[in-house]
Amino acid sequence: MWADADWIQLDRRGAELLFQVLTEREEKSAVAIASKEPFSGWTKTVTDPSLCAAVVDRLTFNGQIIETGHSCRLAHARRAKASN
Repeated sequence: MWADADWIQLDRRGAELLFQVLTEREEKSAVAIASKEPFSGWTKTVTDPSLCAAVVDRLTFNGQIIETGHSCRLAHARRAKASN
C-alpha cells in the first residue's frame, strides 16, 4: 500500500484520501505498511507536513512496528544465487 518517495508523491488531496482509507480501515481490520524510509522521511511522499503527521499518527496508534533492518529482496536474491 505504501510507495517509496522515489516512486510517488501525494498531494494534499491524495494524502487526505490515504488518511481516510486508514481511518476507515482501522476499525475493521489490520493494515500492513512497508517502507524503507523512517517516519522522518515520509514528508518526501506525504508532502503536507500536518497530513504526514496525521498519517503517521493514525498508523502508529495501537500499532506494532516491526523493523527488519534488511532488504527482503536482497536476501531473496542472495538465497537464489547461492542455490544455483
